[in-house]
Amino acid sequence: MVAGRGTGVRYVYDFEDWWEHELLVEDVLPADPARRYPVCPDGERAGPPEGVGGPPGYAALRAALADPTHPEHAVLTAWVGPGFDPDAFDPGRVSTLLRRFC
Repeated sequence: MVAGRGTGVRYVYDFEDWWEHELLVEDVLPADPARRYPVCPDGERAGPPEGVGGPPGYAALRAALADPTHPEHAVLTAWVGPGFDPDAFDPGRVSTLLRRFC
């Protein structure tokens, strides 16, 4: 059970590409009756696009997107679509998605 500070869960998404995720409860605060739960207050980086090829494929994608002279830059930029920022994180969107599963 994920219940208190310092507890967490580790899980694998997509057994073929083996995306391993670890969630850690950093703090537990009293509930605010005016707020919807669960809530994700912060995080790091965007989720990788589907079909990127696991962690090695995502590392290659990030390298190609960051370097306009990379031979795959144009193709991969078109593949991920306009506006994809691998360093962006939207805690509001994550909170909304969490609520759909709880």
